[in-house]
Amino acid sequence: MAAQDKGPGGKGPGGKQPTINDVAALAGVSKKTVSRVINRSEFLTDKTRTAVEQAIEQLGFVPNPQARALAFRRNFLIALLHDNPNAQTVLNFQRGVLDAIKDSDLALLVRPVDRGSDKLLDDVRTFLEKQRPIGAMLLPPISENDDLARLCEDLGVRYVRIGSAPLDDAKHCISSNDREVVAEAVRGLVELGHRRIGFVRGPAGFRSAAEREKGFREALAEAGLDLPPELNAPGNYRYTAGVEAGETLLSLAAPPTAIFCSNDEMAAGVMSVAHGKSIKVPGELSIIGFDDSPTATHIWPALSTVRWPIREMGVRAAQTLVPDFLGPGAKAADEASTILASTFVARQSVAPPPAR
Repeated sequence: MAAQDKGPGGKGPGGKQPTINDVAALAGVSKKTVSRVINRSEFLTDKTRTAVEQAIEQLGFVPNPQARALAFRRNFLIALLHDNPNAQTVLNFQRGVLDAIKDSDLALLVRPVDRGSDKLLDDVRTFLEKQRPIGAMLLPPISENDDLARLCEDLGVRYVRIGSAPLDDAKHCISSNDREVVAEAVRGLVELGHRRIGFVRGPAGFRSAAEREKGFREALAEAGLDLPPELNAPGNYRYTAGVEAGETLLSLAAPPTAIFCSNDEMAAGVMSVAHGKSIKVPGELSIIGFDDSPTATHIWPALSTVRWPIREMGVRAAQTLVPDFLGPGAKAADEASTILASTFVARQSVAPPPAR
């Protein structure tokens, strides 16, 4: 219980700042009941909750966050842990989380980690024990580490894993449908008449990269096509990898008429190479990316891409992680609400292949 909370709101008896005792007296309940209302306990009647909330509003009482933290024996923090090479992904997810918690007492703590370190688990344990967040959100690729999820569980820290496919049960995972939507995008290229389609992969060890490649290959197989080794270029989700892949693919004696890139940054790199070689996009080369990041509309022609709902995933992750801190608008997790669909966004970088 957060005893003797004070705030800068209205005035209590004698012109002093109102306290939790003043709220209890005005509402006709115990101090413990007021604390339960403040901390959003589920075990209260609507009548009691309304009486306390009206008393809080009338007095202008503001709960003391330090006292609440002491009562909960943890800080009012939720943590975002990541080791992602795409800064825009991290930023967009962070924006979604902040959208969800803006009217709550929660704060977001962002912590980059090194997934390749042999001290990863020790470092995360030290961080969680020191900061004592209520919960942790794990972005890919570290979300794919089962040991990290178990660590959170052992420490009593709520967790949610973000992925390009389900990684856990509904209460612990927010995922997208990368494989299906990539297959849909590539089917569109095939329907336009493209037969020689290049692919720029994501980094090894990323589930997102694997899911996107599966979708790409599925669509080719359905059309009776294959992916020749010379059209399968490595990538790491960075612009420079797109440039390298573009140089390789577009220097072939028989270059592809279309290229699917596993994210927008690499697609921008491929497009830059095409411009440098005076290859017209989309007249001579069609390009598709993935993410629908700002990059997609900041280049010319505007990039056709798959919209990954990463900001919405941030909102849903926070709602799933701490619904009891977000008020009545937050819903309990279920399988349907934790799988968010990606969608294809058609712009100007795709057209039928040139006549041969």
